[in-house]
Amino acid sequence: MAELLPPEDASLFSLIPVLGPSLRVLDLSSCVALTNRTLQAICTYLTQLSVLRLAWCKELQDWGLLGLREPSEEPVQGSQPHQELEHQASGPKDPSSQPQGPSLLMLQALQELDLTACSKLTDTSLAKVLQFPQLRQLSLSLLPALTNKGLVAVARGCPSLERLALSHCSLLSDEGWAQAAHSWPRLQHLNLSSCCQLTEQTLDTIGRACKQIQMLDVAMCSGISMAAVRRFQAQLPQVTCIHSRFVGGADLTLTL
Repeated sequence: MAELLPPEDASLFSLIPVLGPSLRVLDLSSCVALTNRTLQAICTYLTQLSVLRLAWCKELQDWGLLGLREPSEEPVQGSQPHQELEHQASGPKDPSSQPQGPSLLMLQALQELDLTACSKLTDTSLAKVLQFPQLRQLSLSLLPALTNKGLVAVARGCPSLERLALSHCSLLSDEGWAQAAHSWPRLQHLNLSSCCQLTEQTLDTIGRACKQIQMLDVAMCSGISMAAVRRFQAQLPQVTCIHSRFVGGADLTLTL
């Protein structure tokens, strides 16, 4: 079944070709009805965008970012929907090839991208389309399916990041940061709040690899102690702000 556009999305869909390559900043945050087809139209016509904000566009899915057709409702027997997406994205002959349709990869001028709370997105798309050498600011907060694999791929694809938000990404661990951090020497602002698997090992990794860090948020990270936060700040005196509310699994009732 083809994806039907709600009235408000249909209006935007028809406007996009008119805006053309002149548009530089597009903020569609909280447009919860934004469809994958409209995103693909954005990737087709608005190729000079430097800022794209899609926070809380909760209908966006992997196939939309990858520039693929909508997966069939009845996949081939024995296959899962994510396997079908992988097959479409890689192609039958070259497993390493990149998406060829109107994917997010077409927006190579991007310097800021916000995908906060686009909760249906997974590593399947993020690992393939987040390849923006000029990107300075990225938010992937509140993406429950983002794993270490996706984090490492993003680090390799977006090496110029200065601001990164990954709050409430509960599958990320020290192992992922051990592989990713060295790709982000320019990182200045980092939000890791409520990443419950992280420990002081990640702080040590960031301290060694991200020498320009100025602001760090590890609030609600139950695996990080206040002692570790103090050591981190002592090692990096240029850090001017560390948010560390309720680290170490503090009892919120007693603390408040």
